[in-house]
Amino acid sequence: MISSPLPPVTLTLKQFIRTQQVLLLYRMVLQAIRQVPSDSDRKYLKDWAREEFKRNKSATEDDTIRMMITQGNLQLKELEKTLALAKF
Repeated sequence: MISSPLPPVTLTLKQFIRTQQVLLLYRMVLQAIRQVPSDSDRKYLKDWAREEFKRNKSATEDDTIRMMITQGNLQLKELEKTLALAKF
């Protein structure tokens, strides 16, 4: 068995829940983006979402993460509203 140079990471319950919230938000954003009719817009939005999540990956402060989750949910709702209006 190969030993890892890094110690195993143990998350607190709060950190685990935040991680799950972030992953759920990411999945929901990608699902919403799949509904965008234009291929180029869909690719742009997918790349943008991926970069935003990567850029904020190293955030550790709980208040900051909660704020980013809230902001992401607001942006998701705006995207969903825009997609709903575009269908009419």
